[in-house]
Amino acid sequence: MNVVIDNLPLYLEGFGQTLSLLVISGLAALVVGTIVAVMRISPIPSLSGFAAVYTELLRNTPLTLVLFFCAIILPYLGSELPYFWCAIIGLTAYTSPFVAEAIRSGVNGVPIGQAEAARSLGLGFGQTVGIIIFPQAIRMVIPPLINVLIALTKNTSVAGAFFVAELFGVGRTLANANGNAVVAVLLAVATFYLLITIPLGILAGRLEKKFVVQR
Repeated sequence: MNVVIDNLPLYLEGFGQTLSLLVISGLAALVVGTIVAVMRISPIPSLSGFAAVYTELLRNTPLTLVLFFCAIILPYLGSELPYFWCAIIGLTAYTSPFVAEAIRSGVNGVPIGQAEAARSLGLGFGQTVGIIIFPQAIRMVIPPLINVLIALTKNTSVAGAFFVAELFGVGRTLANANGNAVVAVLLAVATFYLLITIPLGILAGRLEKKFVVQR
């Protein structure tokens, strides 16, 4: 355990980077995913078609390949973004389709009569979605969205392979430098991840029970 205590500042620095990746890319993915979900259910074929291609393409592309493109190909094309922001772009792009699909599943769970009633009152597509459909759908998809964020937390570890000193990257460096304490180093890394994922899991479970009761 001495190696963990002696390198606690490095762990905390990596933990902070992981939290930053989670918060920034998570918020960005929620925004992008919501837009994609709206496009997916749009009556305009070009928008729904683009959203469908975007969703299926990125959902079926390995995260490592997405981050490789952002960290290696973007600089080759002239981008001067730091690797941290390249990781943000990659994690956002990879996570947003899962957010979009979660929201779309919530929209599909709203009785179709709600939309028909809104149209009978003269509401347009944007008003129907924003005022009638989304408020009901979002309540149903909060637990699945939290599960997406839990998956994102674990996915941030892949950014460590692309020059971002997040938690897993710090653990890998310490494990290589302290071969006799690999187990302690990795257990400490796992503990820090659990500090994020366990509270999110508990929150998802409580919200799910709450909304099941309300429905």
